[in-house]
Amino acid sequence: MNFSHIITIARLELTQRLRSVGWYILLGVYAAVLLGVTVLAYAVYSWDDFGGAGVFSIVVNMVLLLVVLVSPTLSGNTINGDRDAATLAAIQVTAASTGDIMIGKLLAAVATGGAFLVVAIPFLAGSLVGGAADVSVLLVSLLVLIVEIIVVAAIGVGLSGLIARPLFSVATTYLVVAGLVIGTLITFALGGLAVRSEATSYSRPYDSAGNVDCERWDSYSYEVPRFDLVWWTLAANPFVVLADATPTEFSKGGNPIDLFGQIKLGVRMVQLSPLEQRWDECAQEDTSLTGREIIDSTVPSWFVGLGVQVVLAGSLFAGAWTRTRTPARRLPPGTRIA
Repeated sequence: MNFSHIITIARLELTQRLRSVGWYILLGVYAAVLLGVTVLAYAVYSWDDFGGAGVFSIVVNMVLLLVVLVSPTLSGNTINGDRDAATLAAIQVTAASTGDIMIGKLLAAVATGGAFLVVAIPFLAGSLVGGAADVSVLLVSLLVLIVEIIVVAAIGVGLSGLIARPLFSVATTYLVVAGLVIGTLITFALGGLAVRSEATSYSRPYDSAGNVDCERWDSYSYEVPRFDLVWWTLAANPFVVLADATPTEFSKGGNPIDLFGQIKLGVRMVQLSPLEQRWDECAQEDTSLTGREIIDSTVPSWFVGLGVQVVLAGSLFAGAWTRTRTPARRLPPGTRIA
């Protein structure tokens, strides 16, 4: 591979996009949406001493949301779009290798997704005005966000090389990304509801005078869904990866102060078994677990989910690399060569 060839191909790809007025309109709409979200986020956290951290987490998650919504359209036709327009063959007969073409197009797709992050920088900087934002949270969350941008871009470029028709590759890219974002939630919900077990709840009884009897326990059984058995299906969700990998900031009461921590706490809570519940009104101290205790006692999953995403994106990208290699031994029927 040749670095100058890669940069040239990426620049050509970006030049084609920058010529489109629609691209600038899209970024303008995106900036307007971020402005509205940031204003609303400040309104939500105006009562909190940790407003800056909360606003920052909302803006980062919003950037990720818009990336998974828009990036498939921009990266899902990078290879077959050029093949359809008879411009890919012209590049393939130059000194640029298949690797140069693939990496160059991936770099352009990543830069396109990164443009959303660049537009969001003023809003991210504005969130720091509220204070309470930890440096490690800033760095880790932005690093994971960049990795997710690369993963989504690689999925789009990979499918654009494997599928002959641009429309189908864009639609398939949306389906794959939707599978990670929405499909994991559906699988988790249906899987947890499909598996049910008998749980037992224990509580202190009351005597005839209405006083709590601290010497005995009452119990009753009921059926509960077993979300604790299928929680791992959420691991590959990009928003769960982002939240679970980001260090959590807690209030004095031990509860998360931002959206990262709240999503992480929600995922960690479903790891706890629901088969036995105890309500002890005779306890001298509050026996309920704080958010910090729940997170500390449960298992992180972000590295597994990120690994699944990387394997998926890498497999699609490698398949597209093989399909784009010249001379081509086999191509789908109807594929345009030049």
